[in-house]
Amino acid sequence: MQEIVRRLLEEHGRLHSPVAGLSSDADLYDAGLTPFAAIRVMLALEEQFEIEFPVRMLCRQSFASIDAIAACLVELVGSSDKIASSRAA
Repeated sequence: MQEIVRRLLEEHGRLHSPVAGLSSDADLYDAGLTPFAAIRVMLALEEQFEIEFPVRMLCRQSFASIDAIAACLVELVGSSDKIASSRAA
């Protein structure tokens, strides 16, 4: 799951640091994530997993780290097994 999040952050996050060098709990906003880039990442996640982030998750904390994004995905998708199977999609 974190591999998918990292790939989408690399493609859409426009971070100042390479995503591969960030720990899973690193503050993405400190790494250069802007609110606009967070929206781009969210849209890419929605497309990848065929989900929609609810309004309550549209906040800075949901996109503060790779771990935070992964936690949102587990809640929305239901299990990490479903997340792993979406990688092939």
